Amino acid sequence: MIETKPTPQDHAVHGASQNRAPSNAPRAGRSRTRFSGPDGLGVFRLTVIVGLIGVVIVPLIATVAMGTRADFGQLLADPAVHEATQNSLVSSAVSALAATGLGVVFAIIFERFTFPGQNLLRWFLLIPFLIPPFIGAMSWMALLGVNGPANQLLEQLGIDHTFSIFGGAGVIFLLTVHSYPVAYLVVSAAMRQVPGNLEEAARMSGGGSWTVLRTVTLPLIRPGMTAAFMLTFVSNLSDFGIPALIGLPERYTTLTTLVYRELSSPATTNPLPQVSSIAMVLMVVALVAILARRGRSGATQVIASASARQDHTGVFGYVAMGLTWLWVIVVSILPLFALATQALLPAPGLAFTPENITLDNITSAVTSPTAVTGIQNSVMLAGGAAVIATALGLAVALLLSRTTHPTNPSIDVIANLPQALPGLVIAVGWLLVAPALGIFNSPIVILLAYVMAFLALVVQQLRGPLATVSATLEEAATISGASRLRALIGITGRIVVPVVITGAMMVFLTAVRELTISILLVAPGSQTLGVAIFNLQQAGNYNAASALALLVAIVGIVGLSITAAVASKRQGNA
Repeated sequence: MIETKPTPQDHAVHGASQNRAPSNAPRAGRSRTRFSGPDGLGVFRLTVIVGLIGVVIVPLIATVAMGTRADFGQLLADPAVHEATQNSLVSSAVSALAATGLGVVFAIIFERFTFPGQNLLRWFLLIPFLIPPFIGAMSWMALLGVNGPANQLLEQLGIDHTFSIFGGAGVIFLLTVHSYPVAYLVVSAAMRQVPGNLEEAARMSGGGSWTVLRTVTLPLIRPGMTAAFMLTFVSNLSDFGIPALIGLPERYTTLTTLVYRELSSPATTNPLPQVSSIAMVLMVVALVAILARRGRSGATQVIASASARQDHTGVFGYVAMGLTWLWVIVVSILPLFALATQALLPAPGLAFTPENITLDNITSAVTSPTAVTGIQNSVMLAGGAAVIATALGLAVALLLSRTTHPTNPSIDVIANLPQALPGLVIAVGWLLVAPALGIFNSPIVILLAYVMAFLALVVQQLRGPLATVSATLEEAATISGASRLRALIGITGRIVVPVVITGAMMVFLTAVRELTISILLVAPGSQTLGVAIFNLQQAGNYNAASALALLVAIVGIVGLSITAAVASKRQGNA
């Protein structure tokens, strides 16, 4: 049986509306029976399930089917696979651990201290999250390159030392830099749920700030810390840009770069079984991590008053503020400045002086045929993915938030599963499915892979707002003769249109700068902007690559900041 999930105030409103109803109006029992019937929802639900199976399940089944054909004994004995697996696990685990530690530190600073310029500092802290990791890697290459500002400064100071970002240590460092904002957001959300009365009771009992933090706060946010570690671990495990740009020059290979090398090498006759088996291993690791996180997510649940904030304006608070500003200057501002320097100079190594600054790199890069094709393809593919993912995500969110049905748990799992999967797994799945659908070497396969990868963004964005919409409006529509499906889409769906637009923008801004999926599925004529920038960088055209990367970074920072601000304001007004 399908029925609405009414909000608490609906009972009173519904009762009042029935008291005012004419004598010939349907009685409550009759209206509820009609309201609970299929009334078009059966076909709607079936369509959604078929869409999810086609977009999510079929590529994963293809990956598993092809992966099982590989000789796992030979695969595990392959020194290249063994080394790549070890590098992937070590770099992902160490960077996730470091990112979680940083996330805890910054969550404590921002949730337990108040100081001037706090919101601006928080925005700077999140900048690495707002730009693609491969562009972040390019920024650090510009900063710490042989002719970069850092090494030029050392040379001017007479210090005989050269910084290098390349190799395993550089990969771990940059994975940490680009994943700590996620850890901070997760841990700070958990810290805001810590009951303030427990911390206050500990202080009244004589506990100092460190004692309260160690004995009360940290144990209560341990599930959040675990979730942050798992999320960053899976994300870092699937990253391609940082290991490719920073690791490969020093022969530091991860599973993602190994798959890329196998697929792009003409020497490999049939790489699909081996590539699929690697993708299957990554899929299992990611799913185990997510299941472990879910198993611990409810380990600590305390219901009490809101978390109390300490208004520290003393020495310790200002020291924390100063150290955080130093951190964001080093990891957020200086790399982007170095990238801008490289984009605005006519050649690498020149001094950054007013007479050397030129916009020629940006102009020529943007107007070049490669960039124009990449921009056009990225905009079209990201726009198409935003439309399809938003439509399917809205349908999924409506079913999960506004109806009850035995299939809802399965729909929930399938819709959110791709978010837990590395982009490499998604790309390999569609690489296997594309020939059967007749879309191999076409932009459509990238489009469908984008839809699979970013569907969960829309579902998670819409579920909360949809759950707060009063069911009385839908009941009134059905009593007036509208079908259940029409009431669901025409009334409830229309109310959340602003949130739908926000979700679509999130998908667009994320997809337009994507690299991992695109570079594994790219074909002649379907090169995206991310692939174009990566190829320019690999070809040694650093100024043109930096010019395009700088534009993508600026658009990403501004676009995602505005979208997040609008979503936050709307949530605050709800």
